[in-house]
Amino acid sequence: MAADAELLIDRRRLRRRLSLWRVLGVGGLIVAVGALGYRVRTGADGAFAVQPQIARISVSGFIAGSEATAKLMKRVGDSDAVKGVIVSINSPGGTTTGSEEIFRNLRALAAKKPIVAFVDGTAASGAYITAIAADHIVARETSLVGSIGVLFQYPDFSGLLDKVGVKVESVKSSPLKAEPSGFTPTSPEARAALASVVGDTYAWFKGLVAERRGMDPAQLSTVSDGRVFSGRQSVPLKLVDELGGERQAVAWLESARGVQTNLPIKDWKPASESRFSLWSAAGIGADLLGLEGIAARLRSVGAEAEAARGGMLALWRPEP
Repeated sequence: MAADAELLIDRRRLRRRLSLWRVLGVGGLIVAVGALGYRVRTGADGAFAVQPQIARISVSGFIAGSEATAKLMKRVGDSDAVKGVIVSINSPGGTTTGSEEIFRNLRALAAKKPIVAFVDGTAASGAYITAIAADHIVARETSLVGSIGVLFQYPDFSGLLDKVGVKVESVKSSPLKAEPSGFTPTSPEARAALASVVGDTYAWFKGLVAERRGMDPAQLSTVSDGRVFSGRQSVPLKLVDELGGERQAVAWLESARGVQTNLPIKDWKPASESRFSLWSAAGIGADLLGLEGIAARLRSVGAEAEAARGGMLALWRPEP
């Protein structure tokens, strides 16, 4: 009898556990369906967007080549729900190749959707290349715009190596192979070769600006000496079209491109890309110590160091 009673108690316990797991399972299913319904209704992240909307694409920090960003542009372009696009920019620029890539992707997107750029802080160097991909540029009065130019930087450790008594030797197929090396002073021939590449890329940058902003040689010469301008200065210089905030950018889409009024603005973001490095680890450590500013700077330096391996920079970076 005692054994039968214990067996009965065990069965009841098992039933209660199974009932609990059934409830949790059904609850999880309800939450998942509800989340999916919310995404469909609001168009969150754009993947299931059905509600007419204006897509906001943010370009911030260091600009480098990104497959995720290219896929994002394609998703926005293929979405029937998106009626217009705001490219919100706050960036000092990045690599020339990364800036060229985002420019090409935005021009492909502009063939499908009307695009307006909103300078919400800084659109310098490569970020200005991003801005001129749009059909209209709105900037805040105190924003920083321009820095039209190209930079090629590399360290010269030769003096330090001499002091510590280290010599790096190499066997090269030709004198200009692997120049500049950083281990020896740059020869005049190598410097001239680099200057030729920088000059050619600079001409490409200026050509984009002249074409997209409708500038004649005199106007282009005024704005292409590498300096930045305030938003207020940028309008008469034809670097931007209008002063204002995001509201003015939306108003332009509505008045100039016939986008429906009062549409919601939804953020569209690229899929996350995991790039763990020493710099990101240092950033995590700074975050744990509550040093958010230092953490952000460490990640930024790491991104620049990684991307700079790709070559030239279209970057505005005042000397510390």
